[in-house]
Amino acid sequence: MNDYEVTYILRPNFEEAEVETRANAIGEIIKNQGGTVVNIEKLGRKRLAYEIADLREGNYVAMQYRSTGEASKELERLLKLDEDVVRALVIHLDKKALAAMAHAAANPPPPPPVMSGPVPLTPPMRPEDRPQVASDLV
Repeated sequence: MNDYEVTYILRPNFEEAEVETRANAIGEIIKNQGGTVVNIEKLGRKRLAYEIADLREGNYVAMQYRSTGEASKELERLLKLDEDVVRALVIHLDKKALAAMAHAAANPPPPPPVMSGPVPLTPPMRPEDRPQVASDLV
């Protein structure tokens, strides 16, 4: 069994409940092939970088799963045949990618600092403190 991640884009006319249903149905494809679904993350409706089949938006879903290579190829084939899936990308997760994902989950980035009061402005530079440029030397 190998670790995989598939990110796919569903048509934008789906409501949230329909996206949930389609994501679960695609997860069932993996389960029927003998694999296990690790995580399904619905990323929501986003604008596409370019038009695909006259669509400008799509519902993004990312799913991590464990399965055999044959099951992964079958999922990829079925996603290409599905009219509701605009695009799909299946990637094999190696040990480095899994370690990086585990590290990122265990160590979230620190929150941004909260500034109180007005932001201090830097004073204007005096002419003698200004760096010399080639036009100053002539």
